[in-house]
Formats: sequence, structure tokens, C-alpha cells
Amino acid sequence: MEAESRDICRITTEAIPPAGLNELFDDPSCGALVTLTGKVRNHHDGQAVSSLTYETHATMAEKILREIVIEAKRLFLIRRVIIVHRVGHLAIGETAVWIGAESPHRDAAFAACRYAIEEIKKRVPIWKKEERGDGSTRWMGGCEEIHGKVCQ
Repeated sequence: MEAESRDICRITTEAIPPAGLNELFDDPSCGALVTLTGKVRNHHDGQAVSSLTYETHATMAEKILREIVIEAKRLFLIRRVIIVHRVGHLAIGETAVWIGAESPHRDAAFAACRYAIEEIKKRVPIWKKEERGDGSTRWMGGCEEIHGKVCQ
């Protein structure tokens, strides 16, 4: 099984429109569409967060996103998967990642979304800088998963 033209794996600098992405799912054989919207929150590890900045190597990241889509479709018999991850500076409440999985049955769609977000966090080269309420910053991602430590 491979990613099809209907599957979308995209890194973007633009705002992510969840409603517009929902409309792309239209398989009449599917009874379930499960989506995950990952938003920027105002705290992490007991620290106030004022915003986040995401950076990536887009070509490499999209290649790995396609691999995750292929795996999710194979493992959970999903018909269509869309993953969009935003990079750049994001304010509190903005959407950082959006995942949608369409399947004949809900259990598979839920499992595919969970699998996709966990694999994104483990494997996709996306680095996140937290801008904290006290003016300090902290970079996370990449090194943390690969080397077992947080890059700062």
C-alpha cells in the first residue's frame, strides 16, 4: 500500500483551516472521519508559554509524513489520511498540526490518528522553540528523540 494522490502530507507556513480539510473527505464507503487538531497551548511542564516557533527541513519532513501515512493505511485499513503541520511563529490557540483519517469503521480511524501523531513526534524532523512567559526560550525536538536529551 502506498500514499495516494488523495492523501496529503504537507508542511506549511500558512494557517491550517480544519473545516476546509474536513471537506476533502468524501468516500461514501466510509462511516468514520476522525480528526486531531493540535493547538498551541499557554503552558508546558509547569511553565507559562507565550508562543511557539516550529522549524523543519520540509522536504525530509514531508517524506517521513508520507511514510507514516502508508504505515497507518496498512496497519489500520484506512482509506484516506491527511496530515498538515505548520511551521514558523504560532500564537497561543493556533493550529500546529492537523490529522484526519477516514475509514469504514471508527476504531480504525481513531487508531490511525493516534498512531500518526505519536510517529510524527518520534520521527519527523520538526523542532519547536517555546517562548516562555518569563522571556526565556527552550528548543525541543530532534535531538530529544534521537539522542535522549533536549536541545537548548
